[in-house]
Amino acid sequence: MGLEKEKSDISIIMDEDEFNRSIEPMLSKKGERTYAAEPDRDPNDINAHLKVGFGDVIAEPVSTHSFDNVWVASHFAFEVVKFFFYRVLTTLLAVPMAFILGLVFAVISCIHIWLVMPVIQSLVMLLPSVQVVWRSLTDMLVTPLFHSMGKSLSSVQVKTTEY
Repeated sequence: MGLEKEKSDISIIMDEDEFNRSIEPMLSKKGERTYAAEPDRDPNDINAHLKVGFGDVIAEPVSTHSFDNVWVASHFAFEVVKFFFYRVLTTLLAVPMAFILGLVFAVISCIHIWLVMPVIQSLVMLLPSVQVVWRSLTDMLVTPLFHSMGKSLSSVQVKTTEY
């Protein structure tokens, strides 16, 4: 998303791709500045909802416009502050959060592998025999009881009278 505004002898060109790339450029054979291709750190597009640009947050309707210099400066300020504070916050929080999340996922994986799945597999193996025993008990005890209760209560008649 490039943004270019010109007014007399002022020219500000912002290219988001160039802005977000590495600070250290690689020089090509012609002496032009080119940047090394960055690896895709989100190949599964997990954080697609975080791809927020200036136009996604601030927009002026057609009927209301600020001065072009104000618009360009605010766009520049937004991008610089977002870039700088993301770098500062990740510098401070990335390693501790990675450690904590690694610990949490290790504990969850250990519990799932060594506790939850063996219990589930044991229950799945026991369920057919439990089902046979349960069906036998209900056929021997519960079914005759409710069958006889149904026969004896089927002769009961309830009439309501008003006084």
